[in-house]
Amino acid sequence: MDIILLQDMDKVGDKHEVVTVKPGYARNYLIPQGLALVANTANMAKLDEIKRKEEAELAARKAEFVDMAAKLKGEVLKIGAKAGQSEKIFGSVTNVQIAAALKDQMGIEVDRRRVVMPEEDIKTLGTYTAQLNLHPEVDIKVNFEVIAE
Repeated sequence: MDIILLQDMDKVGDKHEVVTVKPGYARNYLIPQGLALVANTANMAKLDEIKRKEEAELAARKAEFVDMAAKLKGEVLKIGAKAGQSEKIFGSVTNVQIAAALKDQMGIEVDRRRVVMPEEDIKTLGTYTAQLNLHPEVDIKVNFEVIAE
């Protein structure tokens, strides 16, 4: 069954993408939850209108994202973690902790799904860089330091 996704979904597809899924998954979960629409001609026409509105909204918010990037430039977030003797932390640092640190320390509220962590798992103390994907044209890098609590 072909559907139009209304949100980014892991292992299914990106927002506004037409994908094929099993009919039961679409009818019983995606459509009732408001995560997708059936990909018929009427909804395809609606999709073009929805895309135009969201692109206009995103263009209007571009200045906000540029200001956010300027505010974060040169700043280093401090993230506390419990660590052992060898500077190895218990667990790892995730995008949830980065989003929380941005909110607490900088006053910037970011959805955790927009924070892209570095390739390697963060399991030791040190300084790292994460990426914020808020706008396609604005590249925001966030420096953070994992410190022992």
